[in-house]
Amino acid sequence: MTPILLHEDRLFPTDKTTRNIARQLYESVRNMPIISPHGHTDPRWFAQNNAFTNATELLITPDHYVFRMLYSQGVSLEALGIARIDGGPTEQDPKKAWQVFADHYYLFAATPSRLWLDTVFHDVFGLTDMLCSGNALDYYEHITAQLATPAFKPRALMDRFNIELIATTEGALDPLSQHAALKESGWDKRVITTFRPDDVIDASRTDFATNIIRLGELTGEDTTCWKGYLNALRQRRSVFRAHGATATDHGHPTAATANLSVRECEVLFAKVIGPDAQPSDHALFRAQMLTEMAGMSVEDGMVMQLHPGCYRSHNTQLFSQFGSDKGHDIPVATNYVDALHPLLSRYGNEPNLQIILFTLDETTYARELAPLAGHYPCLKLGPAWWFHDSPEGMLRFRQQVTETAGFYNTVGFNDDTRAFLSIPARHDVARRMDCRFLAQLVAEHRLSQSEATTIAEQLTYHLAKKAYKLD
Repeated sequence: MTPILLHEDRLFPTDKTTRNIARQLYESVRNMPIISPHGHTDPRWFAQNNAFTNATELLITPDHYVFRMLYSQGVSLEALGIARIDGGPTEQDPKKAWQVFADHYYLFAATPSRLWLDTVFHDVFGLTDMLCSGNALDYYEHITAQLATPAFKPRALMDRFNIELIATTEGALDPLSQHAALKESGWDKRVITTFRPDDVIDASRTDFATNIIRLGELTGEDTTCWKGYLNALRQRRSVFRAHGATATDHGHPTAATANLSVRECEVLFAKVIGPDAQPSDHALFRAQMLTEMAGMSVEDGMVMQLHPGCYRSHNTQLFSQFGSDKGHDIPVATNYVDALHPLLSRYGNEPNLQIILFTLDETTYARELAPLAGHYPCLKLGPAWWFHDSPEGMLRFRQQVTETAGFYNTVGFNDDTRAFLSIPARHDVARRMDCRFLAQLVAEHRLSQSEATTIAEQLTYHLAKKAYKLD
């Protein structure tokens, strides 16, 4: 068997002088608590605190990073036991699904997924040999047996991982019953929700009209008119805040915003809830709603997160069979300077507004995002995200934005994951890469080691707490 390779100096520079500086910086932050202010873990895990059932359910089923690599090599999602929304048959034996995963584990060489998974296998479960076809069932039985113990229940793992706070993400129509249970148990200060209203803002969705009716039923507002619709959204934001939310999240395909008059909004809203709206109407409505959400954030102080630049569910056949979030989302080019101008013209100088911008288009780092965040007080830059949540992606991000935006116009790291056990590994990678970047600046005599240590601590912990208003 090949041993798992997790060298203590992984991801640090090869140059001895710079590597030694990176080590010292890393030692100052490696054991700091984890703030996970944006993610997609299931709040049911923490509210009910039931044991995870098996290795497949925990490590394969929620992880679209695993799906997309295996699917690209001809492995069907059915073989991995992923449920089909169209009712088609899938593998029901989690051991067989795990064996398929292990048979193809070599495909993940040099990917972030491999680094995260190896860290989980080694540090969380105490495994030392690399996963492969030959030890797949031993792996499965070992992991599954440990999951049945009290030490591996979700709340125990939160403590073990030193996760101070984690935010989940729920749609505007979610009843928040799991977060209500968390409030009753006293865990509501460690597991909070995030308001993601795409289900009632994206008029291109096939369920949009139905969702607008449900929004009205849920709030008691007349959501067939523009004023009632906005009142309903304000009401839902208030409910989310009562369940711990400090932020909203918007997964729009573009960063486009608009600044229409009230009358224009009334006409457009009537059109998009009807049967005759065109794609251009849907796009304009999404653009206007980002501006409306910014206005509501000025009112209630919730931090906006904007995640544009993704063609979601690109594989239409896979989407019809399995639904969204199955590894078939693809990055696209994104404009920010022109797109955000209407919103920033209206609210960009409001002291109570904070917007965190993410991107999947790295070409915008130095050209658009860093200059915008380096000027507007309301704008901060989220970390390298999704396809760029990797050692190289993190390094490129720091190299391209720091000279214009600095460190303090960024918000540290967030893991944005459904894979709960990967959270410590992801944060560890981010800490190592930030320390690597800072070590280079120290070695070049551009920062003192003392200042670099302070910045490392800010990037690891303090900037996230400040940006997401978690203090």
